[in-house]
Parts: sequence; structure tokens; C-alpha cells
Amino acid sequence: MPAPRVLGGRYEVGSLLGRGGMAEVHVARDTRLGRMVAVKLLRSDLARDPSFQARFRREAQAAAGLNHPSIVAVYDTGADTTVEPGGGRVELPWIVMEYVEGRTLRDMLRTDHPLAIEECLSITEGILNGLEYSHRMGIVHRDIKPANVMITPAGEIKVMDFGIARAVSDSSATLTQTSAVMGTAQYLSPEQARGEQVDSRSDLYSTGCLLYEILTGRPPFTGDAPVAVAYQHVSEQPRPPSALAPQIPPAVDHVVLMALSKDREHRYQSAADFADDLRRAVEGRPLRGASFATQTFAAAPPTAATTVTPPVAVPVSPPTGALPRVSDGDPPYEEEPTRRRWPWVLLIVALVLGIGGVGTALLNNNDDGSGGGEQTSSAPATVEVPDLANSSQADAEQQLTALGLTSTVTQQADDTVADGNVISTNPEPGAQVTVGSKVTVLVSSGSNSAVVPDVSGKTQEEARAALTAVGLSVGDVTTGDSPTVDKGEVISTDPAAQASVPKGSAVALTIASGKVTVPDVTGKPLADAVKQLRDLGLSTNSTETTVPTDADPGTVVTQDVSPDSSVDVRTLVNLTVAPDRTATESPTSSPTDSPTASASPSSSPTSSGSQTGAVGTPTGDGNGQ
Repeated sequence: MPAPRVLGGRYEVGSLLGRGGMAEVHVARDTRLGRMVAVKLLRSDLARDPSFQARFRREAQAAAGLNHPSIVAVYDTGADTTVEPGGGRVELPWIVMEYVEGRTLRDMLRTDHPLAIEECLSITEGILNGLEYSHRMGIVHRDIKPANVMITPAGEIKVMDFGIARAVSDSSATLTQTSAVMGTAQYLSPEQARGEQVDSRSDLYSTGCLLYEILTGRPPFTGDAPVAVAYQHVSEQPRPPSALAPQIPPAVDHVVLMALSKDREHRYQSAADFADDLRRAVEGRPLRGASFATQTFAAAPPTAATTVTPPVAVPVSPPTGALPRVSDGDPPYEEEPTRRRWPWVLLIVALVLGIGGVGTALLNNNDDGSGGGEQTSSAPATVEVPDLANSSQADAEQQLTALGLTSTVTQQADDTVADGNVISTNPEPGAQVTVGSKVTVLVSSGSNSAVVPDVSGKTQEEARAALTAVGLSVGDVTTGDSPTVDKGEVISTDPAAQASVPKGSAVALTIASGKVTVPDVTGKPLADAVKQLRDLGLSTNSTETTVPTDADPGTVVTQDVSPDSSVDVRTLVNLTVAPDRTATESPTSSPTDSPTASASPSSSPTSSGSQTGAVGTPTGDGNGQ
């Protein structure tokens, strides 16, 4: 049997877990830590590009800094040198990740759809929790899709492939390549489709596409070719989800349409805002966002299926029940017959972009006063942005509205500003802005730090619950010896209890093994030996040796458990001790008729010069120590 392939001198590569357009994923064993991991190996044809390798390593290192329960952790990265059939050598990058048992959301949709609305929203909220953390750490995923979301048997949500998607986005891959990028066209944001720079709001658009699919059974846009789908993301409006699944309530329609706004300024500005409206939709409370969704879809002719009612006006009842299965062929929503129209789509895209450029130039000319149009003689009214620091969000929005300004709220963790209060504004206080301008209000979402709780003496499950309750997660789990902590309970944490760490940090646990190492106590006074063993949680018993010894009286001669042995706590160690009285010899009485000699029961007539030795009898300490 061939020896297993070993990466980095420690990862034994096992069976194949899955293949993608870019990589293979294998289960592996970390021989150093004794745990199972997943190893992703990049395809050899992509690995030949040195610039891609550099981006791959850089992004993998960035992803390795993400520690959150909703993100598949990246443990390590490296490269393995392989020899090609022609004799050439190539560096094949690999990434070691957390091994997660479960199945992807893509597999779940194939077998379990339809899902209950509450389950759809719960899955999406789990994804948004991971994105909120990654965005706060400066990492944009760029490839949110059902295949990159794992669901564990316990129902935990894990977002995968951080970093790799970033590296692919930075590479020369395009929509025309037959690679993994093509498969993600259904979840591309409009700015990604236009080739513009993306930010965290692009992930929120992709999450909106994912939510649309798990609610209705299909993505918001489909087409014959990736470029056709990309064109729809840029220029077409999706139908409300309730048009495909009538049981979806208006509030959920609003949340989805808000996330799918073409203009990123009109989407949710953070994953936390998106998740908050999801919870409000489930609980039947008025939504805080989704104000732009109504405006965005107002251009479409109102119908019974597409009319959107502002969610703040009428709170909705919490959604219940499972969604009906919707297929592409179910009337009255039958898709158009498949035909090859993507070459025309390319032409249309080029025309739209060209016309848009001309229109923009004309507008700029008119704005500069060179278009011959009528000029106004008065400047627009301006107001001063007020100082809203430490005001509540509601007060800040009221003040801005009173001044004729609109507000966009974003959230950020802050250790100095109370939860729900304003940190800062953009533009800054004192700036002169035109009436009707938008002011971005940065609101504190609370402290970003957490205090590590004292979980010593708790079981691993109890410790995990206590850490999760304060926004922390469990990191590496190791075992250690302790005479005072029962087997399976926590001895210590790293960082230590009461330490202040960023929320989302992983805390390593040391769990009691229930064993201790027996020391060598031979040659020590009995009292010292007994104390040393009992301090380790061991029991002792001692007896005096019957074998002649030169050891000092009262010292340990032997122990029945070998030194350096690992034994269970409370194991009995038997000690033998040199007697307090050494053996002595005394001459017998002379063979005379003296009364003393004849009266001694131990004396007997012997031949002249014979002796009887008297030896002390050893006894145990009788205390059963």
C-alpha cells in the first residue's frame, strides 16, 4: 500500500471530498495536532501563473485571520512541488481549512426544497453574521453562492472559500472563461458585471440573490450564457419573490428587493442592517430598511403580483409554513423557449454603454453651462451639517430630516460610544451641503471587545456555550494533567479568564485528561514522599521493608508504580520504608546456672560460644495511606 501524500510535513492527504472548477478538496489528518482537516489543492494549470500564486497566498493569509463561528476557518497555507509528465516542476498551492461535517446549501436545495420561510431567513441570517465579521476585518468574499455555504447536522451555517474568491477576482479570469467564474454569474452584483471595483455591498447583493433562490427555487435572473445573465443584473429588474411563491409576505419581498437594488447606495449598507430587517420580517415588526426598494421598482407597471407596499406602513404577520415547489415550467410563470440570443445581448450591452456615455457627456455639458440651455441665476440652498456625535440614531435622523437632508445609516463596533448612538457623520459637522443631500450616519453597534469568562471546571460543552454567549468561539482543544480537575472538564483557557479580546476571537481550551505523572520518591523521607504524591491526587500506603537495607531510617526504599508512569488520579501507590530500628545482634547468656539465665524463656543450654541473633520485626504504618 503506497504511503499517504504528506503536505507541509504534517498533513496526511486522504480521500477526495469534492471537485470544483478550480480546485480539489481532500480530507486530511493533521499529524501534529491529531485532528481532521480539509485541504484544498489548486488546479495545476492555474498554479503555473506566478502572479496568481502570489495573490492566492496573500488572500489565504488574510482569510486565515478570520475567526468566526459562521466562517470555515483557514488554518494553514503552503505549496507542494509536483513534477509534470514532461519533467517540469510546478509549485501547487494548498490551503488547510477546518473540516466541517454536513452538506452545502446547493445540495440541500436539490433534495429538501421547498424550505419553510423561517428556515430560509435563518440560513441567510447565518451567512450575514459571517459577512458582517469579515467585512469588519476588511475582507470581501466576492463569491457568495449556495455551493459556498455549508450547513452542519446541528444546523450551524458556515461560509466557505474566503480568500480564494478574492484571488480569482483579482486574476485575469473573465465571464467568457469556462471556469468557476462562469458558474457564479447568477449571483454577480451589477458592479461586478460592469467590471467596477467592488466592496462589501456586492456581497450583500449576492446574498440577496441567494435568498431569492432559496425562497422561490430559482435565482432572480437566468439565461443561456453567463453574459446574458450579467446583462440582466445590470439592466433588468427582478420580479418580486411573491410572484413565484405567493405565500411570501410583503415584508420579505421588501427585504429581498432592497438587497437587489442596482445602485449600491440604495442597498443595505451593512450585513447587520440586512440581518436586522430579516429578523423584523420574521417577527412581523416594521422594517427599518427597504425604503429604496419601492422607488426602485416603481417604474414597472403595477400589477397584483408586482405592486410593492411600503413595509413600514403595515406590520406583517410572521411568515409560517413551507413554500410551494416552483419549477421553470409551472404556469403562469412559464419561461420563454430556450434560444441562442447571447450574441444579440453582447450587442445590446455595447449599445447601452455607448448611449449611456453620450448621455452622461451631454448632461455634463449642460451642467457646465455650455449646452445653450437656460441658466439659473441663484445658487441652490445650503445648510450646515449638525454635530450629531453621541446622539441616538432616532434623534440624528429627525435633526437631518428637519434640515431637509436625507440620511443613510451604517453601523460599526465601537468601545467608546454606546450601542445605538452616533459615532460620526459624513460629511463632517459644520460642512455646508445642499438641501436634499445625503448624510451618512455611522452608528455604534456596541463594544467590539469581550471578556473571556472563567470556564474552569466546566465541561467542554458548557464552556462552548459560555464563550458563544459573549461573542467568542472555541479554538484548539488540548488535554492536560490536573490533580484537582475531573476528567473532561476545563483546566484553563488561552487567553486566560477575564482577559479582554475582540469579539469573534477563538479561545483555546485545555481539558483535564484525568491522569497524572507519578514522580520518583525513592530516597525521600516518608512524610515528604506522601505529601508529594497526595498533592498529585494519588493515594499512598507504606510498610517497613523486611529486606536488610543501608537506607536511612524512615526513607522510601521502593515504590510499586514506576516513576514517570501516567496513571489515573487517586491511584494507590505502595511504598516500602527503611525501618526506624536497624537489626542488632546481642550475645546469649553464658552457660551457667545463674537464676537469670535459667529464668529467661529465650535462653537454652548451648555449647560454649554459640549465639542467637535478635531481629526487630517490621510493621506497616497501619494507616492505609
